[in-house]
Amino acid sequence: MSKRVLIITYYWPPSAGSGVQRWLKFAKYLPESGWEPVIFTPENPDFELKDESLMKEISPSLEVLKFPIWEPYGIFRKLKKETLTDTAKVLEKKKKSITDKAGIWLRANALIPDPRKFWVKPSVEFLTDLIEKGQFEAIITTGPPHSIHLIGLELKRKTGITWLADFRDPWSRWEFLDTLPMLDWVRRRHESLEKDVLHKADAIITISPTFQKDFEVLSGRQIHLLTNGFDTADLPENWSALKPSEESIEILYTGVIDAIRNPIPFLNALKEVFENASKKVTLRFVGKVSENVKTLIESDSWFQSHVKLEGYVPHEAVFSYYQKAHLLLLILTDTKNAQGNIPGKLFEYIATGRPIIALGDPQGDSARILDDSGSGQVYSHTDLQGIKNFLHNFNPKSDFGPSDSIDKYSRKNLTLQLSNLLDECTDPLS
Repeated sequence: MSKRVLIITYYWPPSAGSGVQRWLKFAKYLPESGWEPVIFTPENPDFELKDESLMKEISPSLEVLKFPIWEPYGIFRKLKKETLTDTAKVLEKKKKSITDKAGIWLRANALIPDPRKFWVKPSVEFLTDLIEKGQFEAIITTGPPHSIHLIGLELKRKTGITWLADFRDPWSRWEFLDTLPMLDWVRRRHESLEKDVLHKADAIITISPTFQKDFEVLSGRQIHLLTNGFDTADLPENWSALKPSEESIEILYTGVIDAIRNPIPFLNALKEVFENASKKVTLRFVGKVSENVKTLIESDSWFQSHVKLEGYVPHEAVFSYYQKAHLLLLILTDTKNAQGNIPGKLFEYIATGRPIIALGDPQGDSARILDDSGSGQVYSHTDLQGIKNFLHNFNPKSDFGPSDSIDKYSRKNLTLQLSNLLDECTDPLS
């Protein structure tokens, strides 16, 4: 008989992004290991990017509990008298209004740990009854938003249920917090809440070796590494036989370009190498691109001809772009958390078998994964000559095919590790 685990997550389809796919895939494969997942997620979450195609991956047998949430973004929009769908854009503005500044200050100092904090108390009240009736053997919380972990903390205190906390990003040392005008006592409050979670959860999970080491220092305990991964079921049939055209070089970036993911060094190198070259090149951005990068592209005639902004597309449609690509571009963060930055799409990139060039920390976790799998090369954002040399020497006729060493990053194998951890945490003899 399967054991039931409650997965508490803010992000769930039709929300898009790697944080959604992480637990969508775990939920997909957990039943194969004797665990029946149940999802607890907001009924009316406030997010911009949606991917309706991900709804197809939710098994009809998967139980999804949806519970109302109140978030303060609606008040901010009314004060601004505008339909702002992406609140992160306020932080990227060069000229901020008084209302913008007030909203950012309140986000930093009044909404601790984050604007989803108002979901904690009603969720705990709703779930306590289910847990006390023996509905679940364990719960899992995943953040950010890190307020989700406070639900687990309170449920652990009230019911004693086995609890695993999954950190997809750091908390008190998260680079995002450094962008906020946070008061010292607020920072200490974040550290205090984080300490409670790290000490009281039965197991702590995170996504990268660097974050794993950082959390071990903060907590003084073992931290479990469960990276993101790729699902072989996502790859089209006969994928290895699908080769890109050799008429021109197609370079592809998928995902978000924002304030902490800067593609401009790559754009400059690309132009220097190919502006007077006979070989045609096209760089495609599939996903949301920051206004600063859009402005740069629109202001340069060469970029206008050779850089295409495809916008956001459903995940299932991304593979048609992978098929046409000779080279995949990965833009990693250039911030204090850069060493532990492993985007979820890195593993999908590797699974396609296309070569990868990345901008980021050459000694970081992503660089090690690319090196171990023989899939690509990471250059620092300031290594213009290195990027240019790579592009100049790149052969679009290179052999394509995924490395044999990436099986450990398959969603099935990663889910098996998760189920083993659940078994260990819920075994009364362990």
